Amino acid sequence: MRVAIAGAGAVGRSIAGELLENGHEVLLIDKTPSAISVERVPLAEWLLADACEITSLDEAALERCHVVIAATGDDKVNLVVSLLAKTEYGVPRVVARVNNPKNEWLFNESWGVDVAVSTPRLMSALVEEAVSVGDLVRLLRFSQGDANLVELTLAPEAALAGTRVGDVAWPQDTALVTIIRGNRVLTPNPNDALEAGDELLFVAAPAREEQLEDLLSVRGSG
Repeated sequence: MRVAIAGAGAVGRSIAGELLENGHEVLLIDKTPSAISVERVPLAEWLLADACEITSLDEAALERCHVVIAATGDDKVNLVVSLLAKTEYGVPRVVARVNNPKNEWLFNESWGVDVAVSTPRLMSALVEEAVSVGDLVRLLRFSQGDANLVELTLAPEAALAGTRVGDVAWPQDTALVTIIRGNRVLTPNPNDALEAGDELLFVAAPAREEQLEDLLSVRGSG
């Protein structure tokens, strides 16, 4: 898979390193000469250019990319890159970094964003997740499909503890995608029994979040 990353700062380089380790092709784009640190990510392609300029994106051959990640520290730049990637080059998957949570509402399909990652919101969500058992925590928002990635840690007294996954009447427009149990990551199976302390990750429509939280609460909803 070919991935272009706009923004070669610490965030962009970190993402590039992870993707390269997983066998993907990565192109890092930045307009600041000092950000072009080839020795830090030597296996990546590098391009000194303004990712907001069509000529730069032509040079980057963005039409060949399967994913574009707008990872700069400027929300305006990330929005422009996302919009150009989607509308001018038809990139299938566009992921954008949100630096200021107040701008999060802009990062949607109208600007070409498929997945918006708000670093401050994600950090606060992870803090909440660390201290909250039984409370639903929103981790990511997917612009296309109007869905969120949410997490809930099953409390010891939860009504569904001990219940098989296949026996639970999950709300509509929700999908249990992963169970994290201790150091193990489990793909949910209908015969798996939920256990207290399980971290459950769902993709869910925002309108179903309250219903999902109620279902997994201590009292349950039947």
